[in-house]
Amino acid sequence: MPSKYDTNQLDPDFPEKAKAAAAQASAETGGETRPFANTENYEQETREFGPQDFGAYQAPQGAYAPAFYASPAPAAVEDVRNRRVDKVGLKENIVTAIPYIPWYFGLVAGIILLVLLPKSEAKSRFHAAQGLAAHLGILLVTTLLGIVGSITNAARPAVGIFSAITTVILFVFVYKAWRGRPIHLEFLEGLTDWLEEKLTPDTFNKK
Repeated sequence: MPSKYDTNQLDPDFPEKAKAAAAQASAETGGETRPFANTENYEQETREFGPQDFGAYQAPQGAYAPAFYASPAPAAVEDVRNRRVDKVGLKENIVTAIPYIPWYFGLVAGIILLVLLPKSEAKSRFHAAQGLAAHLGILLVTTLLGIVGSITNAARPAVGIFSAITTVILFVFVYKAWRGRPIHLEFLEGLTDWLEEKLTPDTFNKK
């Protein structure tokens, strides 16, 4: 049977065949369309609540007392002013403040503390390394200014001004370390880590 989409114009019976195929494809099956039943719109009536729907408030029997909450006792924290640092026997706040003392005293103290203190004394070793790094930085800048000052007289006042400013700053660091306040010189962090790693109690014990 030829398809209704066959459009071969050479077939003389094409029109009749196409009509017959269309009639056969669209023949009614005899089934009747079943309509859906209509549903009535129904809205439930809003209920109004009255005083009778609520019970009167009744106070609890006896006096009301809130539950007692006992806050946990704070953990015992050792005061840095009373704690003794291993190997040196000094209080921790003194050990952390010594490396920031101006002039060469703090520089030498920082080296000695790094060589004596074990790695378990992390806080004291950090301040010793950071104080030593600060002194080395100040010494480097002062030396450069002195060289420039020997060439040109204009740089000589800068040496005195720089020394005065850094001395005041170091005394401030001494006070902060003695009080147990944090001191972090971010621009010296690399040198501080290097000094803390290289200067250890094992530095001079290696054979």
